[in-house]
This record gives sequence, structure tokens and C-alpha cells, in this order.
Amino acid sequence: MAEGPEPGSFPAGPETSARPDSIAEIRDIRKTYYKPDGSVLVEALKGVDVTIPRGQYLSIMGASGSGKSTLMNILGCLDTPTSGIYELDGTNVAGLDDISLSKVRGRKIGFVFQAFNLISELDIVENVSVPLLYQGVPRSERRRRALQALEEVGLADRTTHRPRELSGGQQQRAAVARALVTNPAIILADEPTGNLDSKTEATLLDLFDELHGTGMTLIIVTHEQGLADRSERTITLRDGEIERDQFNRSGGGR
Repeated sequence: MAEGPEPGSFPAGPETSARPDSIAEIRDIRKTYYKPDGSVLVEALKGVDVTIPRGQYLSIMGASGSGKSTLMNILGCLDTPTSGIYELDGTNVAGLDDISLSKVRGRKIGFVFQAFNLISELDIVENVSVPLLYQGVPRSERRRRALQALEEVGLADRTTHRPRELSGGQQQRAAVARALVTNPAIILADEPTGNLDSKTEATLLDLFDELHGTGMTLIIVTHEQGLADRSERTITLRDGEIERDQFNRSGGGR
């Protein structure tokens, strides 16, 4: 299987052998879904190997059924592989139980979803603060960090607004702020421009470029070639395997 090109902890997990310059490394990751009778329904991933250096801007592409959503779920600690090793920021998370995996996910991964997933009853500061609430961060510190994240994405003047009072682009930037508020190791975005018009999409992609410029590791799952071309590197999946792993000449927004 193809391995990612050369680049360039969670304390409860086991020791790892990940390369010191990588933020995430998966080796021989397989994911099989079974029928109730125990027979194989589908092999979603068939021995995938990927190394993601710290600070890389990576896009993942593939047609429906290619395995890209399964790979995203494993990278985001939303699902576990059937077999293989996944080392995230110094910890092999592939074999963690649900509670430990949830803790890693909350601290290491910031999610940006196509549908924004903002809570309509809360104002934007409260929405951005939600991940910190689950971590037990005191209220005053939650608010301070939420305001800082909103300033970073250009929404410092919208803090008292509720989601319905914001445009689609502003809601997506609020979602990015929510992803940033925990100071994650990786920002993982699933089709982040799917609900945006072309002008708003361009603004969001400029924001991703800025985040990449600060050294943030970004993983974007998309079916849009134009979005993928903005990244440093594109992995294309086909039938559960890596079909292509390439650097993009003009990618990365730098």
C-alpha cells in the first residue's frame, strides 16, 4: 500500500514508534463491516498506510463507497479500525476503549461539519464554548477562550448573536472557532463548503490557508477538486485503498 510522502500524548495510551515529525500515522488500517450472521458485508478499508506530518494541509478525496468517510471517522477517533495501528500525537489510539477514545477526540481533534451543527438556543460564544464545557473548564475561562477563537475567525462583533442571525458563512466560521477553542492537534473538516455559495466558500478557504500558515494541521474531506487543489497534499481513495497520494504544486495557501 502507498505510504504518505516524507515531510517534510495522550498519557493514558501505550508507547508508540511514530516518527517525531508526524502528528498522525496509520499503518495497515483495515475496516470491515459484517452482517448479523457474521459474514462480511463490506471491506471499507483494505490495509491503508498514511503518515501526516505536523502542520500539513491534507485533503482526502474519493467517490461514494471509496472509504473516505470511514478513513475520516477513524482519523477523527469517531470509529475504531478492525485491525491496524493509528498513532495520534504520540498515542496508539486504535485499541482504546470508548471512554478513552472520547477523551482523546475532545482534546486532540477539532471538527468542522458541512451542516455547522450549531445549537440554535445558544449564542455564538456559548456555542463555541461547548467543547470546553465537556472538558470541565471553568465558565470564565470558557468564555475567554471562546472570545479569543471568535476573534481569530473574524466574528468578534457577533458574539451575542444566535446562529439564525448569522449568514451561512458566519455560521461556518463560528464552527471553525468552536473547532479551534480546545487548541487541537488537528482540524478535521467534512465537506466544509457544501452549504456555502462560491463567494463565502472562497472566504472560508482563505481562513483555512491562514490557519495552515500558523502551523495548524488541517485534514479536509471533500469531493471538490478545487478545494483539494488548495491543500498541500491530496490522497485519493478507491475501493478501500489509496489510489493516489500526491503533493499539490500550488497547494497550502502559502
